[in-house]
Amino acid sequence: MKRLFAAVRINPDNAFLVQFHQLQRQLQHERIKWVEEHNIHITLKFFGEISEEMIPDISKVLDKVAEDSCTFSFSLQGLGIFGSSYDPRVIWVGVEPFTELSSLMGTLRERMGTIGFEPDRQNLVPHLTLGRIKFLKDKTLFQRVIDQNKEISSQEIKIDCLILFESILKKEGPEYRTLHTFQLKKQNP
Repeated sequence: MKRLFAAVRINPDNAFLVQFHQLQRQLQHERIKWVEEHNIHITLKFFGEISEEMIPDISKVLDKVAEDSCTFSFSLQGLGIFGSSYDPRVIWVGVEPFTELSSLMGTLRERMGTIGFEPDRQNLVPHLTLGRIKFLKDKTLFQRVIDQNKEISSQEIKIDCLILFESILKKEGPEYRTLHTFQLKKQNP
C-alpha cells in the first residue's frame, strides 16, 4: 500500500517566501505545522492508501488528463483559513485566476471516477496549504496576524505538468516522493 496524491508543484518566488517566513515568525509561538519550502504544492486529488496494483490505472488517467490539458499560469494571492475564526484548522493562500486550475481539478475528479474513485465531498477550492493548526494559545493575535498578511502574493507561476506523489509519513514531517510526472501537452493559445 502506498499513500498517494496528484498535485502540481509550486516554486514560489523569493518575495512570496519572504512574506511566508514573516507569517511564520509572527506566529512562531503557536502550534502550527508549516509546509516546508521543498514540499510546496497544490493537491489536485488525494487518493489515500492505495494498493500498488492501482498505480498503472491512476497513471493512465493522469497521462490522459495531461495530454488533454493546456499549460497555464496563476499567482498565489490572498491569505485565508479553513475552519471558523473560533476553530481555525488550516492557513492557506488562494489562486488567481483559478479557472484553469479548478477545471483541471474537476476533470481529474470526473475521470478518476471511471476507475472507482468517488468524488471528494468537499467543494473544489483551489488553494495552497501553508500550515495546519494544531493549537492556538492566542486566537485574537492569530486573527490579527492573518488580517495583517491578507495581501500575501506571488509572481506568476507557470504550470506545465502534473505529478503523482507518494506521501511517506515520518515523525519529523511528510516526505513526498515523485512517482511519475505527466507533461501538459497543449500550449495555451
